[in-house]
Amino acid sequence: MTRKIAIYGKGGIGKSTTTQNTAAAMAHFHHKKIFIHGCDPKADSTRLILGGKPQETLMDVLREQGAEKVTYDKVVRKGYMDIQCVESGGPEPGVGCAGRGVITAIDLMEAQGAYTSDLDFVFFDVLGDVVCGGFAMPIRDGKAQEVYIVASGEMMAVYAANNICKGLVKYAKQSGVRLGGIICNSRKVDGEREFIEEFTKAIGTTMIHFVPRDNIVQKAEFNKKTVTEYEPTENQANEYSLLAQAIIENDNFVIPKPMTMDELESMVEKYGLLD
Repeated sequence: MTRKIAIYGKGGIGKSTTTQNTAAAMAHFHHKKIFIHGCDPKADSTRLILGGKPQETLMDVLREQGAEKVTYDKVVRKGYMDIQCVESGGPEPGVGCAGRGVITAIDLMEAQGAYTSDLDFVFFDVLGDVVCGGFAMPIRDGKAQEVYIVASGEMMAVYAANNICKGLVKYAKQSGVRLGGIICNSRKVDGEREFIEEFTKAIGTTMIHFVPRDNIVQKAEFNKKTVTEYEPTENQANEYSLLAQAIIENDNFVIPKPMTMDELESMVEKYGLLD
């Protein structure tokens, strides 16, 4: 059965980098068949898998050529390890609703039968920490069964994670979506691992993996590759393999229990993250 996963997190926390590196490790080390659906108007969720090649977005094709031209062959590209990629795209800047584009794009991909049963995983890489409107579609309408939140030990990243959990609680009852855990994309702040472990315990989930900060990630990105493709023997490639394995083997799916603002403020103060 194909597992459908939505990746959320604060804007700039490294969701797209984490998603692509995890997907590459899943395909390379664990021989999984992967589909990545980028749900960000910037259309940057697949560039490392595709070697930096610009991908015509689904919304571009829809806008310029019409719905009948939105076919699998037209908008889906295969990259590293045959990972299939599509980008929703969005409206012209300042015009229209990008969230609506996500809804349209996912519906059209389903109509094209893109998320086939022979896939092991479909990843929805979702814009920022937005859990309303179209950007909530992967969890609101049951398009994804699992959510992983990318965070760090920084104050705003944890606030965003807690807020995403509030949205997840709202939709869990109607769609059956569950939280699979928090991915800590380390920023090397003091007490980071301990902070994330205490936070995840408080909301009823786990830190599924702690991804250490390593400059090899940036080097690989400069070369338009994931770490696994760029240098599979590097320790960071192994870290993404461990994250991939943790997701593959995960059976701990919960409806989270978000903290109140007062509770979260107290925890943040404990770790000295407030001025």
